[in-house]
Amino acid sequence: MSLSSLAGLGLLLLGVLVAPASAVALEQVAFDAASFKADLVAGKPIVVHISAPWCPTCLAQHVVINMLANAPEYADIKIYQVDFDGQKDAVRAFHADHQSTLIAFHGPRVTGRSVGDAGIEGISGLLASSLK
Repeated sequence: MSLSSLAGLGLLLLGVLVAPASAVALEQVAFDAASFKADLVAGKPIVVHISAPWCPTCLAQHVVINMLANAPEYADIKIYQVDFDGQKDAVRAFHADHQSTLIAFHGPRVTGRSVGDAGIEGISGLLASSLK
């Protein structure tokens, strides 16, 4: 991890620790095809996180997502959590060959995709892409 990444992580952690308890957080929910489709049609910013509980990269991604959850700029984003092992139909529908896949949408348009990136800069950039 670079020095600038460590500095950014430190500032983010500081922001999370001093954020007011009433801060609006991005919503994280278990994947449900009907709700996902409704949010796509409504044009909402969405991120799909395909992960597995045994995956260390996925765990690191969850930590970063949880750190970013209270950032006000991401409050409108909904993150759908897809279980790589238990929701194979959804995994196939998203054309995900691996756990630790993140896919960003703004409405029906895919705005970004990453596999295996657990860095704060990459994940925050992916989240931001769903807002455009």
